[in-house]
Amino acid sequence: MEDMSTAVPSVIVGGAPLTPAQVLDVARRGAHVTLSEESRKALRHGRERVESLARGEVPAYGVSTGFGALATRHIAPDLRARLQRSLIRSHAAGTGPEVEREVVRALMLLRLRTLASGNTGVEVVTAETLAALLNARITPIVHEYGSLGCSGDLAPLSHVALALMGEGQVRDASGEVRPAYTALHEAGIRPVELGAKEGLALINGTDGMLGMLVLACMDLERLFKVADITAAMSVEALLGTDRVFAEELQRLRPHPGQAASAANLRLLLADSPIVASHRGPDCTRVQDAYSLRCAPQVAGAARDTLSHALLVAGRELDSVIDNPVVLDDGRVESNGNFHGAPVAYVLDFLAIAVADTASIAERRTDRMLDVSRSHGLPAFLADDPGVDSGHMIAQYTQAAIVSELKRLAVPASVDSIPSSAMQEDHVSMGWSAARKLRRAVDGLASVLAVELLTAARALDLRSPLEPGPATGAVLRAVREKVPGPGPDRHLAPEIEAATALVTDGSVVEAAESVAPLA
Repeated sequence: MEDMSTAVPSVIVGGAPLTPAQVLDVARRGAHVTLSEESRKALRHGRERVESLARGEVPAYGVSTGFGALATRHIAPDLRARLQRSLIRSHAAGTGPEVEREVVRALMLLRLRTLASGNTGVEVVTAETLAALLNARITPIVHEYGSLGCSGDLAPLSHVALALMGEGQVRDASGEVRPAYTALHEAGIRPVELGAKEGLALINGTDGMLGMLVLACMDLERLFKVADITAAMSVEALLGTDRVFAEELQRLRPHPGQAASAANLRLLLADSPIVASHRGPDCTRVQDAYSLRCAPQVAGAARDTLSHALLVAGRELDSVIDNPVVLDDGRVESNGNFHGAPVAYVLDFLAIAVADTASIAERRTDRMLDVSRSHGLPAFLADDPGVDSGHMIAQYTQAAIVSELKRLAVPASVDSIPSSAMQEDHVSMGWSAARKLRRAVDGLASVLAVELLTAARALDLRSPLEPGPATGAVLRAVREKVPGPGPDRHLAPEIEAATALVTDGSVVEAAESVAPLA
C-alpha cells in the first residue's frame, strides 16, 4: 500500500503530538520531516542533564551501568562510548524476512518524535540525523523477529540505530540494498557518534508496534466503509430488505458504530429499484439471514473497536517512551512506560474485529452462489452451470483467507516469555500482535474484493432490475476494470483488480460520489 510519489505537506516534529494522518504521510507517502525550534531547545536542555549525570558519582542506568540484567555493572568513563556502540551492535539481532519500508519509516518517525521531546537526553545532532535519513528515504533493513514488545521494540530499533552509526545495511531511495555507510555518505549524512545514554534512548520505545497500529487503523477506516458497501450490494443481489436498517430500530441499541453502519446501508440502498421490486404484499419472506440482517451489528462492533484503537493510538502518539527518562525538573528516573501492553491489546482486539468482518462477508458471498438460497440466481453465478463453475472457487479462496484470519485473531498479548535473566520477566508480544494484524488487514481486503466481484455479477444477473444510485456507481467502477457475466475466465486477475479497487479507495470514492458515508 506504499505510495512514495505523491507530494504531501511536510511534517513538523516536536511541540504538538503527531496525528495518524501525519504518520501515514511520512511512512507511506514520503513526507519531509522537520524538527521544531521548540524541540531543539528541549533536546539541548535534556542533553545538559544527561551529561551532568554522566560526570557525577551516582550510578545511572544506561549512562554509567550495563543494561537489563547487567545493570549492576558500573562502567568506567573511558568505556562509556563503547558501552553505547556495543548496545546497538549486540541488540541489532533481528532475523527473518525483511519488514516493509512503510513500517520502518513509521517506527523511525515515532522514535524521532520521542527524541524531540527532550526527555530522552540525546544530542540535537542525533535527532537531526534520524530526520535526515527519513528525508533521504534511506531505510534501514529491519527483520521480522527480534521484538518481545517490552523494553521497547529493541531489535528493530537497534537496526535503525546501527544505520545511524553508519553500520549494517539499508535500502536507498531507489530501493537498492546498500551498506549504510555508503548510502549515508552519498546522501551527505555524517554517521553519529553516540554519547552517554544515546544508544539506549534510540531503542527503548514501542514505536514499531505503534507505527503498525496507526497504519492498520488508517487502512481499516476505509475497509470498514467498503464492508458496508459490499454488504449493501449483497442485500440487493439477494433480494433482501432495507427495513431492518431503519433508524428507529437501530436507536434501540445505541452503539455508535452500529448507528454509522446502518446509516451507510440506508444511504447505499436508497432509491434502489431492486429493493423496491419486492417490497409489496406479494413478498412472502419474513426475515433475511443473519449475514444480511445483522450486517450493521457486526460491522458496527468492528467500527467501535477501531474507535477504541484510535483512542489508544492517540494517547501513545502523545507519549514519551524511554527508560530512564529525563523529567522536566531535571531528575532522571527509571520507569516501565516501555511496556507494550496498551498497544498490544488493541492490536489483538482489531484482529478479532477484522476476522469477524471478513467472516460475515464470506457468508454473504456463499449465499449468492447457492441456488437454494440465492432467490433465482444461477448456481455459482455461472453462465452455463455445469459447463461453467462461475465463482465457485472464488468462494473457496475467500473461505481459506477467512480461516487464516481466525488463526491470526488468536491473541499474541496473552503470551509472555521471560528474558534477560528474569530481569525482564513479563513482556507484551505487541510486535507479534502488530505483524499478524498487518496480514489480517491484507486478508480482509481480499475477502471484501471477492464479495464485491460476486455481488457485482449477481446485480448484473438481476437485469433488467437496476441497483440503487450509490451501489450502481460502485458497479460501474468495477466494470471499468472487470467485464460482466459470461463464460468462465481466468479469475485470479479479476480478484486482483477488485482488491486494488478496494485498497486504493476507488470503491469508497464511487459510492461517495452519490452518498456521503460515515
